Amino acid sequence: MQNESNQGKHNHNRGKYIPERINAALNIGLICVILMVLTVADLWKGDRLFSEAENRVLASRPELRWTSVLDGSFMEDYETYVTDQFVGRDQWISVKTAADIALQKKEINGIYLGKDEYLIERHSPEDYPEELVEQRLAQLKEFVERWDAKVMLVPTADNVLTDKLPAFAEGFDQRALLDRVAGCVGEAHMIDVYSDLLKRRDEEIYYRTDHHWTSRGAYYGYLAWADAMGEAPNTANSMDNMFMDTMETVSEDFYGTLHSKLNLKVKPDTIEYFPHTEDLSIRIVYDMEQEEASFYEEDYLKTKNQYGFFMDDNHPFIEIDTGVSNGRTLFVVKDSYANCMIPLLASHYEKVYVVDLRYMNGRLFPFMESYEPESGMDVLVLYNCVHFLEEFRYW
Repeated sequence: MQNESNQGKHNHNRGKYIPERINAALNIGLICVILMVLTVADLWKGDRLFSEAENRVLASRPELRWTSVLDGSFMEDYETYVTDQFVGRDQWISVKTAADIALQKKEINGIYLGKDEYLIERHSPEDYPEELVEQRLAQLKEFVERWDAKVMLVPTADNVLTDKLPAFAEGFDQRALLDRVAGCVGEAHMIDVYSDLLKRRDEEIYYRTDHHWTSRGAYYGYLAWADAMGEAPNTANSMDNMFMDTMETVSEDFYGTLHSKLNLKVKPDTIEYFPHTEDLSIRIVYDMEQEEASFYEEDYLKTKNQYGFFMDDNHPFIEIDTGVSNGRTLFVVKDSYANCMIPLLASHYEKVYVVDLRYMNGRLFPFMESYEPESGMDVLVLYNCVHFLEEFRYW
């Protein structure tokens, strides 16, 4: 009787496990089918060269070589390639963002979900080790000593719009960095824009969906530059707030680089500019070949990269004849923060040269010397604090 009882229990358990096994097999089969469909879709659609949503070049399929297989770089590159080229990538980003918000996360993909629909890029202290800081300071000191340059390092939104950040948000202390820069190159060479932006943080000085400062923020940077240089700022009249009224809106549907990392439904940004900067009879030559007659390129307003409206996006080298006859020259070494401020600087000079080290090949000092007039030139280093650490390097 006991054997019959045990046999009955065994049959009962086996009967209970059969549906579970079938369920597990169905799940595995479903996953295999999904992976197969996605693989076929990836092969069918082909690789994308550029993501307009993220405004960047996507990774291409790495070449298979024994050396790259042995040192592990092939698998790393292939993982990046698969991530970039995954079918429906933009839609998956939206799904992941929605899931993270449902879990009440305040930081997603390196972006803080701030108050008033601000998306604020997170900069962790560990991303900027002491060795990197020392290296950048040494190069900046050499540059300033050679060119008697002025330095404007603009804090990013996480260091100014602290009232927009979620509770306990960490960040890299850019005020401390600026103090170190001033100690390295000397106070006379520093242009303090941090204090002015902090006082104006209730105004729209940064975009909500993009990592750049706005034209309004850049204008306060311009006023700080004029004060440091002893220049009379081009304000159209004596009251800054009235000058701000001269700004014109060119877009009300701008979604910037931070939005592209989340695909989150938020209110779009507005892009404004100062139309009086077009009063100059300018001639701009981009990369020694493309000639234009305006600081602004409206075609970008029809694309995802609407910030490219300023200075035709980014170029290794820009040469500007302003039509002003005063014999003065300005040389700017910059990141994209400078793009919306350069039109304001131009009215003070006859010639303006602009270099973006991210795209330039060759040695910087001999290149600058080839454009330096006998009377000398003003030199300005203009970056945001983070891009300075990440990108300011030259040979």
